[in-house]
Amino acid sequence: MQTKLICSDIDGTLLNKDRELSEKSIEVIKDLSPIPFILISSRMPQAMQHLQQELDITHLPLICYNGGLIIDGDDVLHSTEINMDVIRALVDFCSGTQIHSSLYHGREWYVPGMDFWANRESFNTKVIPVTQAIEMTLDQWKKEGKGAHKIMCMGDPAELDRLVAFIENNYKEQIVGYRSKPTYLEISPKSITKKTSLETLLDLHYPDLGLHNVMAFGDNYNDVDMLSAVGVGVAVENAITEAKDVADHKTARNIDDGVALFLEGALSS
Repeated sequence: MQTKLICSDIDGTLLNKDRELSEKSIEVIKDLSPIPFILISSRMPQAMQHLQQELDITHLPLICYNGGLIIDGDDVLHSTEINMDVIRALVDFCSGTQIHSSLYHGREWYVPGMDFWANRESFNTKVIPVTQAIEMTLDQWKKEGKGAHKIMCMGDPAELDRLVAFIENNYKEQIVGYRSKPTYLEISPKSITKKTSLETLLDLHYPDLGLHNVMAFGDNYNDVDMLSAVGVGVAVENAITEAKDVADHKTARNIDDGVALFLEGALSS
């Protein structure tokens, strides 16, 4: 098999209806060894590492924040952040709306309060954020010379539409927003994508491999460039049309163990 490395998105792709790994997925992925299975997601590290533990792949790197942060255990392999001026502009825009803004850097997740959105995201990712005024977080990061690996904006779709327009009109060269669902906008640095982060990981950690050696699974807008670039791109049945159009193959829905089913077939062929 030409595939020497396998990577998968998490939400909407790998997890079941309970946002957990199914027993079948765990069994099939454990059987992949020695082929590395890399988790690649917009999630923060802690929201991915418990899944690594279930799969017995804690020795492998993680691609977090859509590629904004690549880590290997406690070692940071690569980091790309949104700068403070852009963060400030987004925070100021959202302050005049009902949009919930979460700020992420590395293993840090700050929310202004545990509202409906923070509670839901905490439940889904199994991570508890730090409740702190946004201004305090920004002051703290400015002193520490930090930016954001991701800004998660959640709220009314119409208000998020206006935020998207604001970004397009003012900061389209610096940041990009991925609509993971109508009420979620995940904002990342424009310079990174899942494709570019995979290229970086290969250069740093698997120099003998190229994108043609990678099999990737995904479902959403932030997976499209990755699925179109790798040797074998696979979209789950519940994926958006744009992901299906560029994928080499399709598999069953995430809630029907689509990733595991495709891997079973690939490994047996």
